[in-house]
Amino acid sequence: MQAAQSYRWGFKAAALLLISTVLSGCGINTIPTLDEQAKAAWGQVQNQYQRRADLIPNLVEVVKGYAAHEQDTLTAVIEARAKATSIQVDASTLDNPEKLKQFQQAQDGLSGALSRLMVVSERYPDLKANQNFLALQSQLEGTENRIAVARRDFIQAVQAYNTEIRTFPGRLWHSVMYSDLPIRQTFEATSADADKAPQVKFK
Repeated sequence: MQAAQSYRWGFKAAALLLISTVLSGCGINTIPTLDEQAKAAWGQVQNQYQRRADLIPNLVEVVKGYAAHEQDTLTAVIEARAKATSIQVDASTLDNPEKLKQFQQAQDGLSGALSRLMVVSERYPDLKANQNFLALQSQLEGTENRIAVARRDFIQAVQAYNTEIRTFPGRLWHSVMYSDLPIRQTFEATSADADKAPQVKFK
């Protein structure tokens, strides 16, 4: 009797293993895998934007030391940073197109304010020669490049995810098992140069 029960349990375990192998081979896990990859890519976008936000207070303080009367430009950068850091789109709100649009607009606004600050700095040779300023400039340039790369990776991850749930067999698995996962939004170009990192270089 025990031998028969052991045989049945062994048969069930083997059957489950076979079914799991077949299902995994035909793409049942592809959608959640791509979903997690898109979320991870978004996390990198947020990390790089946060890095930029962390650099700005020091940059403003250095510029203020040489161009204190450029108060309107300095205030615009501070306000743009405050707005950009107040809008957070994490993995749980990534499926909210309106929230993503607000986040993008706020970050674009900060990019514009930083560009105006860079123009102002051209008027102050002593500022441009300041070592702290040069170090911050280098870090900011590197961060803008990392932002561009992180955004590109996120766009590609979302495209892979969206394509999977719109095409066979992913479309089938989506309708049967993952119907709660929606089509994802990504960044939209806001200008002809939207795919390029903002220019923060000094001449």
